[in-house]
Amino acid sequence: MAEETKDAVETTEAPAEKKVELSGKVADIIGTIEGMTVLEMADLVKALEDKFGVTAAAPVAMAAAPAAGGGDAAEEKTEFDVILADTGEKKFQVVKVIRQMTDLGLKEAKEIVDNPGQAIKKELSKEEAEEMKKKLEEAGAKVELK
Repeated sequence: MAEETKDAVETTEAPAEKKVELSGKVADIIGTIEGMTVLEMADLVKALEDKFGVTAAAPVAMAAAPAAGGGDAAEEKTEFDVILADTGEKKFQVVKVIRQMTDLGLKEAKEIVDNPGQAIKKELSKEEAEEMKKKLEEAGAKVELK
């Protein structure tokens, strides 16, 4: 079993590197970097960033960041809460519409009408929320979609 593990380790060597002809200075720099510890390499990177005003961030990460930020701004909200902002003067009509559009009883609908600022219904599609808003506004209420 130990021999099998040894064979597996031997077969997972790094892929063959492409040979690129380097000038003497570049070969010396690479040789120096190969002999450095991880801490020394981190210091080298920081010094190069400071000296030349650049960052060592991966180009892939930089390209992904704007896409993620732009995605949030372009993403359209799909679920809405219908909030009763103000009942208006026709409380009875508003109670009636709330009861028609929800499963609430008379007592619960009246509580919402008497205490504006509460959600009448939550997590509705845009179409359903717009329809409910329209009917409540026709009854005299002021409604917000959040």
